[in-house]
Amino acid sequence: MTSDNETVSATTRLLRSRVSKHAIIGLLISVGCILLATSLAGFFESGSINLDSMVYAQKTNFALWVLDLMPFLFIMWGQYASSVMASQASVVIMDQTSDLRAHADAVEYKANYEATHDLLTGLPNRVLVFDRMLQAHSTARRDDKPFAILIMDLDHFKEINDTLGHYNGDRLLKQVAARLKDTVRDIDTVGRLGGDEFAVLLPTISSSEDAEEVAQKLLKALEPRFVIQGVNLDVTASIGIAVYPQHGDDVDTLMQRADVAMYTTKNARTGYGLYCPSHDDNSKRRLTLAGELRQSIENGGLVLYYQPKVNLRTGQITGAEALVRWQHPEHGTMFPDEFIPLAERTGLIRPLTLWVIEQGLKDCAYWNAQGLNAGVSLNISARELIDPMIPESFEKLLKRHDVDPELVVLEITESAIMADPQRALDILNRLNAMGIKVSVDDFGTGYSSLAYLKQLPVSEIKIDKSFVMEMLQDENDAVIVRATIDLAHNLGMSVVAEGVQDRATRDQLGRLGCDVVQGQFSGMPMKCDELIERSALDPEQPSIVSAKG
Repeated sequence: MTSDNETVSATTRLLRSRVSKHAIIGLLISVGCILLATSLAGFFESGSINLDSMVYAQKTNFALWVLDLMPFLFIMWGQYASSVMASQASVVIMDQTSDLRAHADAVEYKANYEATHDLLTGLPNRVLVFDRMLQAHSTARRDDKPFAILIMDLDHFKEINDTLGHYNGDRLLKQVAARLKDTVRDIDTVGRLGGDEFAVLLPTISSSEDAEEVAQKLLKALEPRFVIQGVNLDVTASIGIAVYPQHGDDVDTLMQRADVAMYTTKNARTGYGLYCPSHDDNSKRRLTLAGELRQSIENGGLVLYYQPKVNLRTGQITGAEALVRWQHPEHGTMFPDEFIPLAERTGLIRPLTLWVIEQGLKDCAYWNAQGLNAGVSLNISARELIDPMIPESFEKLLKRHDVDPELVVLEITESAIMADPQRALDILNRLNAMGIKVSVDDFGTGYSSLAYLKQLPVSEIKIDKSFVMEMLQDENDAVIVRATIDLAHNLGMSVVAEGVQDRATRDQLGRLGCDVVQGQFSGMPMKCDELIERSALDPEQPSIVSAKG
């Protein structure tokens, strides 16, 4: 403030000196005018210009008396004008200085806010959350009381983001943030760590049960559907909890262990869970496998096996279902159930799906060139089913490997359809328009099947093996199989029975009118070359070809 006053004073003195300078110039001009007027008046009076004539003119000419007052008026005007101008200038400078100071304060506040808050949701960001955790930790150590850290991650957010776009994904995050903030106490902190990951700090709790209760409330707050661009979204989340000092003595450790608990919870699909030391080994294995899976996709560590689909009327192989296996150098052959969920959580499901599609089409082209006129059935996850780019990917790969789309069957589950029926219907119609056939896998184990079956471009239904394997012993299973076959045929669809393990079951399915069988009796999953060899066998004496995986 002192420096501002000094600046104003210096500016005032400068302005005064400038006004005084102009006043002195005016004074000199006025004196010059008086001398000129007096000389002219003396000349007209006496006919000459000299001191006497000028003195005489001053004494006798009234107009010169008025003119003589001008220098004094200039002096007075200069002093007054300089004071007024300097005063006005000082006020202007003070106002501008105040405006500049207010602007600087606003810029500083904005910079501090942006450095400590998430600009999308308005929640504290990682920096501010961590700082408040440090404060909570300091208070907890001093008072010897617990506090809790919760790490929350939205389930399948990437699927929503990819499907609806980043703009709508951001809108969802803002709505989620608002619900979370309204759920906790004023003393609690809800922050966004990045992406779809949030943190909740509970600085005062009595026990870990309090933290679990808050986790339940947070999940409850997400239960009402979110509406984004006319789409109703069911959003779920996974929450990991770490409590001081039970799970760690410092903030870094607590954050890391809450994160581990969150991933364990996501894998177990339990909604929320407390950290447990046994989680660490699983977490390290998960991180390691994720990196290795990416390398395997890129470097040929995956392999496709094919399970024959045999026509009951001809006994010939009409197709084969592609089943991916991961040949892990340390863990051996790994089945899809062991790494597909990992691929979905880490964003590797798309490159994995594209690899399966390309390799399946490549093998299909190969065995057709070798004389085996059979198609290939490819499984696709719910996440990829609503990917608007999947039809273009199929079109490009079909052209690359010169495969007739009529040879390709896309196997989808009822649950995959129900994830987003309208979007799934649109994608399936686009694929069907290309000539690709659609098969409903595991039919009878999902829900709302009949409601959507008539709308979908489905050409094949696969009866789940849980009904087929016991149909000879369980009359209820037999009724379900018979009804499914009749339903499919009435709708103009063919029927594939999975899990056929013996001739008796195969023969009974034939009598019921089933079209195609698949299972151990026709052949276990085998490699491409083995499938070609299997097709050359006597159809009445199918071999149980065993293969690793």
